[in-house]
Amino acid sequence: MDILKNLASLLKVKTIVTMVVITVFATLALRGDITADNVMIVVSTVIAFYFGTQHEKKMEN
Repeated sequence: MDILKNLASLLKVKTIVTMVVITVFATLALRGDITADNVMIVVSTVIAFYFGTQHEKKMEN
């Protein structure tokens, strides 16, 4: 049951958006369209926001 709950939580919109942003910026960096520094800034911000909201949700429950 825990596996199903974890899988369901991965399909939330916020998670999908986070993964898409990370994938897009990583792809752009690998192609050389943007610098790695720019990717790190954006990805770090998105990940910090994502995990910050996840932590906040756990504290509410």
